[in-house]
Amino acid sequence: MPRVNKSGTGRKRHRWVAQVKTDSTHPPAGLFTKDPATIARVLSSRKVSPKRPGSGMRMLTYFINRAGKGLSKARRAKLERAKELLAKRSRGSSQPRKGHAKAAGSR
Repeated sequence: MPRVNKSGTGRKRHRWVAQVKTDSTHPPAGLFTKDPATIARVLSSRKVSPKRPGSGMRMLTYFINRAGKGLSKARRAKLERAKELLAKRSRGSSQPRKGHAKAAGSR
């Protein structure tokens, strides 16, 4: 039985995510097939994500959403683990490093 959208018109559902084009970040080809630690490390680098881990997190979330139901459970779990690692990096980079607070206070 064919799916009918909520409005009941029978039209094909429009997927907004298929039309999004971005040029602000440039992940290397095949990055999302690597292990979670590598994905998190590369996405947090300034070369790939100009705004650091935050933009890398958005890129990873976008990739997961774009893949949709076509993503296997194992692959989705890997990508979710990479998101956790990236979030941990994000929290860590927002806190001042040891020794820097002393130097700023001695001025």
